[in-house]
Amino acid sequence: MPRFSVIVPAYKVQAYLPECLDSVLSQSYTDLELIAVDDCSPDACGAIIDEYAARDTRVKAVHLDGNRGLGRARNAGLAEASGDYLLFLDSDDTFTPGALRAVADRLEETGDPDVLVFDYARTYWDGRTVRNQLAAELTQEGPARFRTADRPGLLRVLMVAWNKAYRREFVLAGGFTFPPGYYEDTPWTFPVLLTAGSIATLDRVCVHYRQRRQGSILGTTSRRHFDVFEQYDRVFAYVGERPELDHWRPELFRRMLDHFEVVFTRPGRLPRGSHGEFLRRARAHYRRHHVQGARLRPRHVLLRFGLHRTFRALRRAAAVRRWALRCAVRSGRTLRSGALLLHYRIQLRLPLRPDRAVFAARAGRGDPAALEEAFRAHAPHVRTAWVVRPGREGAAPPGPRRLTPGTA
Repeated sequence: MPRFSVIVPAYKVQAYLPECLDSVLSQSYTDLELIAVDDCSPDACGAIIDEYAARDTRVKAVHLDGNRGLGRARNAGLAEASGDYLLFLDSDDTFTPGALRAVADRLEETGDPDVLVFDYARTYWDGRTVRNQLAAELTQEGPARFRTADRPGLLRVLMVAWNKAYRREFVLAGGFTFPPGYYEDTPWTFPVLLTAGSIATLDRVCVHYRQRRQGSILGTTSRRHFDVFEQYDRVFAYVGERPELDHWRPELFRRMLDHFEVVFTRPGRLPRGSHGEFLRRARAHYRRHHVQGARLRPRHVLLRFGLHRTFRALRRAAAVRRWALRCAVRSGRTLRSGALLLHYRIQLRLPLRPDRAVFAARAGRGDPAALEEAFRAHAPHVRTAWVVRPGREGAAPPGPRRLTPGTA
């Protein structure tokens, strides 16, 4: 039985799939099985998977007889898994080098928790890599194992399946599976985190989350983004069947409203002309799952009343405000630079003063203290000043005036 089962569903990703599979098989930690699921992809994904399975016995190829969607493809891989822990990796993303070794070590350190949450970084087509903004939630300080009630901030981290390792026995005992439709991670991740008896974190980037310029599900304009409503119905139905989770309703309600706002406001997701309908559906879900006493943000009230035009107007006003602020900052910088340049040109035309001397202080270069002492001994009438960059004040001798580069 391998330590890890890595499940990779594939559909229309022939350009990215080899890099994804290589990132798993090239890991320094080798006790794994790679379950690659061909979701009846019309391109070469199936052939690529078969090629990898033929040359590495750790690869298990699964071919579906029809396109089932991401959630059900993951379920097909889950049914074939035999590892102690399950990890999901989307076929256009990659593991970072050494990721599985770090995961294995952390699992051993924390006594094999039900769930281990690790970090990710977004990678862009221009080469940029940006770490998750909520990485602080993954700190390893404090108890090594905990429950979500001890660190509820974990519910703010991106609700996806692929930034976690799951103990397979825990998943099977809980009967967790992925539903059909878009946003299938939502009714998987919330129930898993809320019911896990033990959770641990790994403060390390283990997944590179590719931000594709086109072709990704979240970047596709489709009415299937309306699936988000059914996914939250599933979450609240799960909680409704378990009275011990009822106290999580306010937090889930806020997370639901935040998610609706993201889907509504991100350009390119909802088809043209469907925004009003989306907001009416959001209003119905607000009323259906509303929890008394939940702390809400002002924009949540607009979702409550379905105020489509008001909501859009406020979003535009906020965008205009941010634009005006950026313009003001740029204008201020331009004026300051112009004033400094004018001051500099004026100073260039003034006669030199024989009783003034200016030096530049650099750490490890020369002996500023000896030079200052020599001036005091042999030219006491000369006033000295030292140009020092911020953070390097110790390079200049004490006593004389200090100047900062770029100031007047």
